[in-house]
Amino acid sequence: MDYEVEARARVAIEQLKYRYWRACDAKDPRGFRECFVSSGGVVDFGPLGRTDPDTMVGIFEQIALATAADGGPRILDMHHGFMPSITIEPAGSHGGAPGEPGTTAEPTRATGTWTLQFRQIDRDKGTETLSTGEYSDVYVVENGRWVMAECLFTPGWSVTRELTGATVTYPEVTTTPGAATEGAES
Repeated sequence: MDYEVEARARVAIEQLKYRYWRACDAKDPRGFRECFVSSGGVVDFGPLGRTDPDTMVGIFEQIALATAADGGPRILDMHHGFMPSITIEPAGSHGGAPGEPGTTAEPTRATGTWTLQFRQIDRDKGTETLSTGEYSDVYVVENGRWVMAECLFTPGWSVTRELTGATVTYPEVTTTPGAATEGAES
């Protein structure tokens, strides 16, 4: 596979995953949904269950958009993903045989793993949770952009501690549907 073709695909997939985490932290259900295939797809977030992207959006809305006793956001999240290992699968029949040197056909499928460091503040419970885990994804090109067809998360270790005496501040949260993915070309 041509280096430039592979590099373009890799960058587009990395940007997709970053938009996904940004949508999670921005409490943007539409942006979250736009990171997945338009129909079908598998999302498995361990304790949240295994389902399809549309059903997961409903679960996401219940958690991310929950209101605390004081009227502000109940949950404050921070997703940091790193150490991607992305495998771009060679394009099939366009522009040459798969894997043939000089093949410039754009690939349409890839797999990847990422490590996640996740931090969550639950303002009603007065707790902070720090956790880790591993994502295992399948990416496909749909309507000219990379999206996730499968997003599987395996939790790692976790620690939850009380925030007794802590002051938790946050900006006024206003969600703009799709803002996290607006203008995305990949």
